[in-house]
Amino acid sequence: MSLVELIARADERGLAASGLACSDRCVPLLGGDDEVLRPLWGALTDEGGDWGARLERARGTLRATVPGGSAGDEAVLLARRMLDAAPAARSAAAVREWAGLCSAASLRIHRLLDPAGAAAPADAPGTDLSPLVAAELRRQITVLELLTGHGAAGLRQAREVSTQGRRVLRAVVSRRARAQG
Repeated sequence: MSLVELIARADERGLAASGLACSDRCVPLLGGDDEVLRPLWGALTDEGGDWGARLERARGTLRATVPGGSAGDEAVLLARRMLDAAPAARSAAAVREWAGLCSAASLRIHRLLDPAGAAAPADAPGTDLSPLVAAELRRQITVLELLTGHGAAGLRQAREVSTQGRRVLRAVVSRRARAQG
């Protein structure tokens, strides 16, 4: 099943986890540590949790950090936009829109950070995906499949997939900083 189909069929928890996973993988761009979004993952396991309050704490923490790139860096701006667009209330309509935005932004970020992917337009038909972008697409699909197949029990595995992706992006950001500086 395609990513678009998975997003269309996902329930509220799956959509929130999808958006959160994309945001979580991009945290290295915002200078955040690996645990900054962990409380939001916890809110997904509870019925309703305290998503709004946990979201505001995470936003506050990440606003206080120094981004890994310059203020005008498109990848950093996209990562900030993902977190800023997160809905305070987890209604199905709000998280569906956010999950779609996060999916597209995360794929764009990975394309921007991958020297092989930056040259290819995002919507070019027949364009092969660079390894970094292809891996991000697989992670997005995997997260949605885990939540579709396992519901709340799939959250732990989805978080592990996200953690793996965050490590990859952190390495890419580090390599990029060394090359630029």
